[in-house]
Amino acid sequence: MQLISPELLVKLAGLSKEKIAPDTSILINQVLSAMLERGELENVEIVIPVAALDELQAQASRGRMEGIVGLSEVKKLRELGVSRGVEVRFAGERPSLEDIRLAKGGRIDALIRDVARKEKATLYTSDYVQYLVAEAENVSAKYFKVVEKEREPPFQKYFTDDTMSLHLKIGVPPMAKRGRPGSFRLVKLREEPFTKEEADAMINDIAWITQHSEEASVEINRSGATVIQLGQYRVSITKPPFSDDVEITVVRPIARLTIQDYKLSEKLLKRLSSRAEGILIAGPPGSGKTTFASSLAEYYWSLGKIVKTFESPRDLQVGPEITQFGPLEGDFEKSAEILLLIRPDFTIFDEMRRSRDFQVYIDMRLAGVGMVGVIHASDPIDAIQRFISKTDLGLLPYIIDTVIFIRNGAVEKVYELRQTVRVPMGMSDRDLARPIVEVVDLEASRLEYEIYTFGEQVTVVKVHGREGQLVSVEEAVKRLTRALRKVAKDFDVSVEDGKIVVSCEREDVERLLKRYSERIKRLEKRWGVTIEVVPRLLAVGEELECSVNEGGATVELLINGSKEGEQVAVYAGDSFITMATVGKGGRIRISKRGEGGQKLVKSILSGSRVRVFRVGGMGS
Repeated sequence: MQLISPELLVKLAGLSKEKIAPDTSILINQVLSAMLERGELENVEIVIPVAALDELQAQASRGRMEGIVGLSEVKKLRELGVSRGVEVRFAGERPSLEDIRLAKGGRIDALIRDVARKEKATLYTSDYVQYLVAEAENVSAKYFKVVEKEREPPFQKYFTDDTMSLHLKIGVPPMAKRGRPGSFRLVKLREEPFTKEEADAMINDIAWITQHSEEASVEINRSGATVIQLGQYRVSITKPPFSDDVEITVVRPIARLTIQDYKLSEKLLKRLSSRAEGILIAGPPGSGKTTFASSLAEYYWSLGKIVKTFESPRDLQVGPEITQFGPLEGDFEKSAEILLLIRPDFTIFDEMRRSRDFQVYIDMRLAGVGMVGVIHASDPIDAIQRFISKTDLGLLPYIIDTVIFIRNGAVEKVYELRQTVRVPMGMSDRDLARPIVEVVDLEASRLEYEIYTFGEQVTVVKVHGREGQLVSVEEAVKRLTRALRKVAKDFDVSVEDGKIVVSCEREDVERLLKRYSERIKRLEKRWGVTIEVVPRLLAVGEELECSVNEGGATVELLINGSKEGEQVAVYAGDSFITMATVGKGGRIRISKRGEGGQKLVKSILSGSRVRVFRVGGMGS
């Protein structure tokens, strides 16, 4: 009987080893390392497809956590293989540029199956589609549906009942904001800085939970930045080159309020329930806008309305009856197409930031859907102005009818938008009547702003609560007189319609406006007054009747009783504006771009009446 040599026994033993070819899903889910640690894999050979390795490397290079976790798994398999006598090697070809371009269509998965077929290995996968295709191609495959016990988020230990947000950065002690919106403090959680090892371990744990928790979703995944929603927690992870070092920020709402908790007035509640359909919730960051939006969504649901949300990330705290939508294929316009078919009564659009977000809001509102938009703004009028350049002024009150400004977790101001046709406040000429959007304080029923078109520009004018002067007009006259004595020989300083008017010789006017205009502007800002420098008119004739038409790039004056070529002086109230020559048909056109035109427009807006005089002469 012939004996078998030891070398042949080794070869035969090697031939009997089971070969395993893992795909990227198995590596990311860390299935094989867990099986090795539990002793479930013996006498096996792990053949890692090069295509899977390259895909993980590409993901890690783009800052995606899946790639980092998968590469960590490969490293761990090699270490476990050495200690447990399991061979780990690589096989297959590297994917070409064409393969990479078609990766989303399954080309990389096909390369991985090719390795399993050539190596006569069993394909291990957690991707059910990959498993079905392998079975169809007669490739041996095992499907692992990863079911793990719920893990507590690794950052949970830092949170207390009043913790609003957690801030972890490598090299900096962990910090947390504690309190309530508008009343919080920044607390150092320990003296020792957060380490790279702690950051890597926490990111790996977050990635694991994201893969296996039904309450987790990746909202944003870009090179150097990832935003994940883990239940009530919003986790933002940034890495170089986007940030100078790894930083993990975790934010959560500390309270879930109802609309009754805000103690809104009956007037506002009645408006919300019956009239408001284009609502903006505005406020600075951390003021409690999202919390109020959540309570408003629940309130509308309680009134029997169908309510949906647009969110990225999805962190509104609402009940399961309110469906929360993200951007479909990364685009809210596509989400809007679907939502219009669903026909909700109200849609809550959280965190409107990009121009396309505003356009989606406008399109849905004009389609008849009730909209509630959440927007960052330091003042309620700022939120309205964000829409002015994105739609026709006449449509603005139909798009936005109510603005609710939140500060420190409470409703501070509510504006109502109305439309009317009249002469703007401060103007007196009936020919200047135009469509006006009125911004009204809802509680006080007081007009605060007017929005209208003047020429080619949309103007927002505050008509209530103008700030007072920083010094009295009399004190400003004294100071200005002392300053002018150093730069002009002969001048007069007077007060006309609350403005300080300096009249002097034409030569001094030109010198003052050329050399000292910036200094005059600084004095106006410092003192809170308006200063005008005009030439001294020694002889003006009779006042002529005139009418004013403004439009396009000019202000047109139609002069009654004048002759073509006649010289006239144009005033606004008692303030000199410019000299002009009468044209055909008694018309004078003054360009708004010139200095005289700018002064004339400014004076008209302030309510001054335009006056025209014949000129008898000018001189010293």
